[in-house]
Amino acid sequence: VQLVESGGGLVQPGGSLRLSCVASGFTFSTSTMSWARQAPGKGLEWVSNIYSDGTRLYGDSMKGRVTISRDNAKNTVYLQMNSLKPEDTAVYYCRTRGTRGQGTQVTVSS
Repeated sequence: VQLVESGGGLVQPGGSLRLSCVASGFTFSTSTMSWARQAPGKGLEWVSNIYSDGTRLYGDSMKGRVTISRDNAKNTVYLQMNSLKPEDTAVYYCRTRGTRGQGTQVTVSS
């Protein structure tokens, strides 16, 4: 299993980012994919799941501001994040089957 995240960066409060995670080494289309984040000095926090049937779940911290999606043809899962706040600053990880990628840093600051 290999997961490679991208799309992070520095954004101003209120801005948007779209994270991507390219997966390989397993059958992507039948797998549940997740996004989680870890802020400085804090534990890993679940953000969202998307199941093989397209069902989506969101954690309370970002609900209403994020949308998870997947493209099975590209073995890629996305996280569209809007109305970002400074407290959203964290390393964002793609996760599946007990594995996570290296993460992508998101910094929300003016």
